[in-house]
Amino acid sequence: MVAAPKTRDEETRKLQVTGGSTYIISLPKKWVTRNQLRKGNALILREEEDSSLSLAPLGMVKQEKKEEAIIKVYKKDTSDAIIRKAVSAYLVGYNLIHVRAQSQEQLTSQQRNALRDFARRYLVGTEIVTDTPNELTLQILLSYPELTVESALRRMSIIASSMHKDSITALREMDNQLAKAVIDTDTEVDRFNLYIIRQLKLAIANPRIITEIGLSGARDCLGYRLITKSVERTADHAVSIAENVLLLKKRVDDETQSKIENMSALAISAFENAIDSLFKHDFNLAENVIEKAKEIARLEKEAVLSSQRIEIKEIASLRLLIESVRRTGEYASDIAEIVLNLNVESVID
Repeated sequence: MVAAPKTRDEETRKLQVTGGSTYIISLPKKWVTRNQLRKGNALILREEEDSSLSLAPLGMVKQEKKEEAIIKVYKKDTSDAIIRKAVSAYLVGYNLIHVRAQSQEQLTSQQRNALRDFARRYLVGTEIVTDTPNELTLQILLSYPELTVESALRRMSIIASSMHKDSITALREMDNQLAKAVIDTDTEVDRFNLYIIRQLKLAIANPRIITEIGLSGARDCLGYRLITKSVERTADHAVSIAENVLLLKKRVDDETQSKIENMSALAISAFENAIDSLFKHDFNLAENVIEKAKEIARLEKEAVLSSQRIEIKEIASLRLLIESVRRTGEYASDIAEIVLNLNVESVID
């Protein structure tokens, strides 16, 4: 039997006993020297999820949270540019974000109003703690256990599903107010999207908080990041459906409406089952989603053929609407495929 190759700088050490009950192991001299350690220095010993132990000098242990970020702002800076910088600081884990005017200038009212509005609408757990002509400070107060990644993703998925259903209802009833409400609701999905990305970035930088944000291991971080993106895009397509409903001048004929609704029912059912398979760790349910999602392409062809009866001016809007329904099914299939990857051990002997 061929022995597994050793990783770089790997050494074998024997476990020893001293005093009859204390187990000890010696440390590599190169490692001790490189880290400038001496007798009496404190070390941090931590058990990881796979039962391995990690060892680090006390001063090298990463803090769980980054503290303060200072964003320098000049009068010429656009509001969008300032917001992008603030979002970047939020996503990488800073808890205090200072937006400060430079060169003895002041923040313009447009800059302050835009950042205030964005923070309140899109940044979960954020409060404005300083608001002066020279500085606006955002503080992130929400801690990991208060809203786990799983809880945030559940809520995000429920909203995305409801948006899709409401957009189809708006099509059936030609309800412009409902269509506009779907568009407005997208803000909620974006809020959770940014929050989840922030939590996953923090977990990748510091694996100790993985369980605190509600995940079982490091592999979940990538899977949840991809799934979150698919949920966010599902909500975007619900908005696209609603926007195209607003462009239609009259009700779609019954046959075409029926075909779109059948297609929509299959797509959103696949989406909801894909999310259920994630939280239930159900490999077979995810597999079933992928198989059923294949049927959506056939239903799309039927809906497109039926839509040819529509006036030429409205065909483009209806075709885009139908395409968004199909994309919803495709994102459901994407989510299911990730669930398969996360749970493949359940079907392997």
